[in-house]
Amino acid sequence: MVLSPQTTQDLQRLNLCASNMEAYQQLLLRLSADISQLPLPAIIGISGAQGTGKSTLAQLLVTELTSRGLCCAAVSLDDYYLAAAERQQLAAKIHPLFSQRGVPGTHDIQRAIADAQQVLAGLAVALPVFDKALDDRLADQPKQRLQLLIVEGWCLGLSAQSEAELISPVNSLEAEEDAAGLWRHYVNQQLAGGYQQYFAFLSPLIWLKAPSWDSICQWRARQEQQLWQQRGQGMSRTQLARFMLPFQRLTAASWQQLPERASYTIALNDQQKPLLVD
Repeated sequence: MVLSPQTTQDLQRLNLCASNMEAYQQLLLRLSADISQLPLPAIIGISGAQGTGKSTLAQLLVTELTSRGLCCAAVSLDDYYLAAAERQQLAAKIHPLFSQRGVPGTHDIQRAIADAQQVLAGLAVALPVFDKALDDRLADQPKQRLQLLIVEGWCLGLSAQSEAELISPVNSLEAEEDAAGLWRHYVNQQLAGGYQQYFAFLSPLIWLKAPSWDSICQWRARQEQQLWQQRGQGMSRTQLARFMLPFQRLTAASWQQLPERASYTIALNDQQKPLLVD
């Protein structure tokens, strides 16, 4: 079995080194072969921290699986972010940190649940679109009936933390802006609620495992540079450094929780070469 010409072209556009190219080819062949055997309709999850290549992997899988005759699409958990005005309301009601998108509680998780139920029921669904440069929602995608939906998101598959784990701040943002723990407790409550219902739809769950928090921050900075090049707008280095801090707690938890929960673990080295861990 070989990858389709379109998938091969899409891989070549990524300008990967020879070693990474071969690794991604083998990874895509393995995943697409396994996914093709799933009972349909199905929803697959791809979990991983910022910059790990979740959206790239999701789109490559969509291309390859489409070539194999499946009607499929990808959506990001990010596409379910609350609109900027809605997050401002949440910030005023619960905690100022909720003005920033990212953590559980800043998504329309009930919409995500409803969309998943539509897909699994064999009904047409209009998937949402969120523009990160504008930090707001755009119009939904046209309705489509899908055999397979691939969902990618940074906190997919994670469980709520214990009260003991919430006590100590993990970084300066939690220590200085959430000293009483109100923000992180609300995030935890949200994660324990509707997010668990949503995550239950995702089977199998694929996890892109980054080597370290420092690597994640470097990869996310690279993404922001690309956004500046493509759109002429984005975050400064200082803004991005602060933007990353709310993600650190649950990203650290992923290294503890996901080894047992993920159906597939793809370990990335510092050069982002993927290795499927059996």
